[in-house]
Amino acid sequence: MIAKLSAIATARRSRRPLRAGLLANTFGVTSRVGRLVSPERCEGGFTLAELLVSVFVLVIIIFMVAQLLTSATAVTRTGHKHINTDTQARVALDRMALDLAQMMKRTDIDYYVKGLTSYSGHGNGHGWGHQGGGDLGSDQIAFFSHVPGYYPTGAQSPISLVAYRVNQSNSTNRAYLKLERMGKGLLWNGASNSIPSMVFLPVTIGSLWPAAVNNNNNCGGSANSSCDPDYEIIGPGIFRFEYYYILKNGRATDVPWNTDAGHTSTAGIGLGDIEAIGVTVAVIDSTARAMIDAANSGSLLDLANDFADFKTSHGRGVGQATRYIGELEANWETTIENVVSTGATSTGLPIPLEAAKAIRIYGRSLDLKTLATF
Repeated sequence: MIAKLSAIATARRSRRPLRAGLLANTFGVTSRVGRLVSPERCEGGFTLAELLVSVFVLVIIIFMVAQLLTSATAVTRTGHKHINTDTQARVALDRMALDLAQMMKRTDIDYYVKGLTSYSGHGNGHGWGHQGGGDLGSDQIAFFSHVPGYYPTGAQSPISLVAYRVNQSNSTNRAYLKLERMGKGLLWNGASNSIPSMVFLPVTIGSLWPAAVNNNNNCGGSANSSCDPDYEIIGPGIFRFEYYYILKNGRATDVPWNTDAGHTSTAGIGLGDIEAIGVTVAVIDSTARAMIDAANSGSLLDLANDFADFKTSHGRGVGQATRYIGELEANWETTIENVVSTGATSTGLPIPLEAAKAIRIYGRSLDLKTLATF
């Protein structure tokens, strides 16, 4: 019996190394002294190649996300600038539409409107630029309208003298190269010496309110004074203003009467030949304007003068550029494209490219709803 038990013990000892070897092969690891190491104590890692690939993929992902954020920021910034210019143009053009819709169209009152340089009936209305001739630069307009205006007594006025201009007085003026509107409340009967009243021909707008027909740096109260406290900035980004006439026969013209009907002035017809007034404005946001001013204080005025003035077509074969509804806006867009490509105005003053790209052109036809009377 003792011999049998000894043989069994010997057999068991002989099988232990085999069992340990099988377990080691099964779990893939053994201790240095041959003891089995449990799977929970196993430690693994990445190779250097795997780490390099992971870092490379992570860098690509970060780069793509950064590009998307940059693009989104640029689009958002551009969109905000366009919203700003769109809003300014809409506010100014809506205000003009209201004033013109209630314009007094009579033959016994004065108008200050654009016309031929030789036209002396009710004023000229043009500013000056450097493209040659006299019909250049931002236009001016002044007329009487059935809209309330600033009234000294605080009461609502029944009629107003309305005027629009782009201020070209001096770069130190806060209104410089910005669209201004005058709304001067008037009386009908002229009963008060201290309150302005409605006037009739032969008295002209310029003789009583020189600021409505002048646009310079003269504020001395003389006959050429261009300062008036009733002017307000209505378009801080509008630096160019141009208008033309759409006659009742459908033609677009730069004179306020129908030459086909034999009219040579507004005498006897007032503005009765005009169905609507086409208005075109150039608008820039404040950031782009600051960039242009930093490049050169005279660049924005120079650019404004580069925009063509509306000129009536004189037919085919004459050599003059045709001016029809919509072409003025296209012409101004071409001017902006030239500035973007060259980085300068026609006289060489610098214009930052990104600032030039921010300029927007708007146009609208504003109906004259009132009928010619008297």
